[in-house]
Amino acid sequence: MVYGYVRVSTTGQVPGTSLQEQAAQILQKYPTAKIIEEAASGAHERPKFDALCNALTAGDVLVVCKMDRFCRTVKEGLGYVDALKDKGVTVHILNMGLIDNSPMGRLMATMLLAFAEFERSQIIERTQSGKAAARLKPNYRDGRPPKYGKEQIEHAVGLLGTYSYKQVERMTGISRSTLQRAKKERR
Repeated sequence: MVYGYVRVSTTGQVPGTSLQEQAAQILQKYPTAKIIEEAASGAHERPKFDALCNALTAGDVLVVCKMDRFCRTVKEGLGYVDALKDKGVTVHILNMGLIDNSPMGRLMATMLLAFAEFERSQIIERTQSGKAAARLKPNYRDGRPPKYGKEQIEHAVGLLGTYSYKQVERMTGISRSTLQRAKKERR
């Protein structure tokens, strides 16, 4: 049996790596593949991937589009490759090829896993540098921008003098917790 594993880190994944695009690439090469989809960071728990790896048996093929969809560190990747090879499972990374038990196959897997780990480290480093630079700006505010402006919140809190939280929430769309927090801040 052929299993295709597709993963995105977030629901807003960049174009070219969406679940559908990954599945299409796998199905183009293996039309009968059963696709397993997951939205989870490669750096954290991936329950569907772990369940799939545990369920695979001798003769099965595990297909992923890219090495970074498979794993993020050399140690983790080689652990999965070794465990799957020991079970008699073939691993096929579409942009790399089949990972076999030969010394050359192991070398290629190790190198590509090292590049995937390096790429992830670079992304983290760039993100941290960008955050550090942004913190130096005078009006920097960490986190999401506020959904409602100050005037909207003030108006909604003012309505609480006449209406209930539920009524104000329906009229303005501002949640009860936001209204309570704003009212508390006014005191």
